Amino acid sequence: MIRAVPPAEIRGEMLVLSHDGPSASETLEEFLSVRPGPSGLVAAIAAALPPLALRLAAGHLPGDPAALVGTNDSGDRQKALDVGAHDHLLLALKAAGARRVLSEEAEEVATLNEDGAWDVAIDPIDGSGSIGIGAPLGLLFAIFPASEKGFFRPGREAVAAGYASFGHSLDFGFTLGDGVHIATWGPLTQAFLMTRHDVKVAPGTKTIAYNASNERHWAPGLQRYAADLRAGKDGPRGKDFNMRWLAAAVGELHRILLQGGAFLYPADRRKGYENGRLRLCYEAIPVALLLEQAGGRATDGSRDILDLVPSDHHQHTALVFGAADEVATIDKYLAD
Repeated sequence: MIRAVPPAEIRGEMLVLSHDGPSASETLEEFLSVRPGPSGLVAAIAAALPPLALRLAAGHLPGDPAALVGTNDSGDRQKALDVGAHDHLLLALKAAGARRVLSEEAEEVATLNEDGAWDVAIDPIDGSGSIGIGAPLGLLFAIFPASEKGFFRPGREAVAAGYASFGHSLDFGFTLGDGVHIATWGPLTQAFLMTRHDVKVAPGTKTIAYNASNERHWAPGLQRYAADLRAGKDGPRGKDFNMRWLAAAVGELHRILLQGGAFLYPADRRKGYENGRLRLCYEAIPVALLLEQAGGRATDGSRDILDLVPSDHHQHTALVFGAADEVATIDKYLAD
């Protein structure tokens, strides 16, 4: 019989490696407490994350988190955890005073507090196609000053954005317009601790993320870009490249912020993909605001994402983001 060892019998509460660097000490709560604007909403979203992380870590033990329960407005199949996360975040945002919320998992915008000062666009679970298999998942959001324009305005009007990365650690990256900062959840302290400040993305890279199975549907210029990547140092780019594909925009965003790189999910010739597949309001705009704050760039292949004005709440867009020089190179291949 296998016996689970009670925590009290384990020597020490955490494995400490001999080469661990200095530990974090400033809490996210302390960091946000001295910052104006929508810092209270940012804190509320962060506080809602640990229960989601626990549910993801439980996998199939309480039931099937990937059970199909419906279809969202974009035509994607909704899983049980998609809907559960949506309801969970709406409760947190209502308590924090958000005025209106646009979620991937609801066709209509929800009005939570008529006198609220902020509107929030959010994707409660990004990469939900991988729910239940241990692959990277995340959350994305952007915060706008409350306005009768709602979410039909350029991303440059957003004053904050952020993401959660649910992996072997729970990481929360955000910007309030003063750079990108990352906090990590401490299971022992039961608090988010600040682990990285003013994150920057190098302008060049040798690591590219895209779904190679879609390459045959791409525009000719972009197919030439992929061929030149594969040619490596013997081709026109003159260097070798590494390829990554996590099938979750947040996973790629988190990796690119920490290690550099570029990501592309372009429009292609398939039905339903002519204008790209990622959602502009609650996926592309948060990513773009974070990348620009980190010195990177995000475009739809020609235009900066933050300059686009949505005409539909669930509008699709092509998305290229990451190292500024590589994004410019991708846009040039598309233009050619």
